[in-house]
Amino acid sequence: MSAADLARLQFAATTGIHWLFVILTMGLVPLVAIMHTRAALSRDPATRATWERMTRFWGQLYVVNYAVGIATGLVMEFQFGLSWSGLSKFAGNVFGAPLALETLIAFFAESTFLGMWIFGWGRLRRGVHVALIWLVALTAYASAYWIMVANGFLQHPVGHELRDGVAYLTDFGALLTNDSALIALQHVALAALTTGGVFVAGVSAWHFLRHTGEARLFRASLRLGLWVSTIASFFVVVVGEQQRPVIAATQPMKEAVIRGSGVAELQERLAAEHGPGNYVPWEETVRFSMDAMTLIGNTVSTITLIALVLVWKDRVVRWRPVAWVLVAMIPFPFLASVGGWVVREVGRQPWLVYGELTVEEALSNVSRSSLLVSCAAFVTLFLALATTNWTLITRFARKGPGATQLGVTEPLPPPGGGPEPEERQPVATY
Repeated sequence: MSAADLARLQFAATTGIHWLFVILTMGLVPLVAIMHTRAALSRDPATRATWERMTRFWGQLYVVNYAVGIATGLVMEFQFGLSWSGLSKFAGNVFGAPLALETLIAFFAESTFLGMWIFGWGRLRRGVHVALIWLVALTAYASAYWIMVANGFLQHPVGHELRDGVAYLTDFGALLTNDSALIALQHVALAALTTGGVFVAGVSAWHFLRHTGEARLFRASLRLGLWVSTIASFFVVVVGEQQRPVIAATQPMKEAVIRGSGVAELQERLAAEHGPGNYVPWEETVRFSMDAMTLIGNTVSTITLIALVLVWKDRVVRWRPVAWVLVAMIPFPFLASVGGWVVREVGRQPWLVYGELTVEEALSNVSRSSLLVSCAAFVTLFLALATTNWTLITRFARKGPGATQLGVTEPLPPPGGGPEPEERQPVATY
């Protein structure tokens, strides 16, 4: 493999693994916020107890995924300077601003609100505590927006001018309203909600199959997960189709490859415009990823709709084959989202900034042996973090609400509700 191939492989592997953390984080946090709001607004002790236990159980899984995901995000940032210094030199004046804002939101605002929510059990007023988890959700999606703004510039560079071969930002508004960023953000948000809903529904179905108790809790979370995933999975397909005209207008070669026609004519035109070279991305990879994403998306939408109808009739928890399908479906949205990422990134090759900077031009002056070592180190580290993450999530998910550690300063309410303790003394932790 060439140095460019190793750098691409390294960034593809690490970004793809990091994305699996991100999509679950974005998908789970709105559901946890809904659960916490439902608990806070309920006046019935039994109902409030159920939704509070749900909040802590799913919130703990969310916190585990967020914590490990932050580690992968921090490590990934180093690759821009390590392997792609040409991108920083060419577009740092434009590309750096949204990345810096994303860092401020994700690693400062979002983390601060989440920390206050984690340690706020038994210490904060109920309304303030609920507001914090909604602020976590808001900042999570704000962080995603800035990432998509940065990525949207790579897909469709706008709001800048070139001076001596360097891009300078001239229209911040154009950068913020880039169609390649906004419509992709909608697609990403809906994909994340689908992932979170399927995850909640699948884990809930597993507990019904294993007869682990907490039937009332997992019935409620099963319904919430199915409602969210059914609605989101329908619209994710709709929004995905709405991206096609934007792609055709800004990246005609990608659209031609997806469509399977007009590739040769576009290759000739691009070679005439930009000089000799191969401007066709890996056709089989792009088409396979597109087909896989579409097939999985339609399958998830159909299955969640059927399961939701059965939930209305209170049959899904009794019909074991459907419950097993929901459990087996947990990885599907992750696979579909990776397929979408491959289409978006691989489909614009050989450009790093479409039409203006190629991958070869952006590559750092680093030896092949150095890239080989760093690629092996990065991929190994990220695989270890991903394995740790899913091991912890699986362990806590199997143990159920009774083993939840989130909010240990305030005892969990009993499964059936009942009277709350007359006085709750927070446990001081130092």
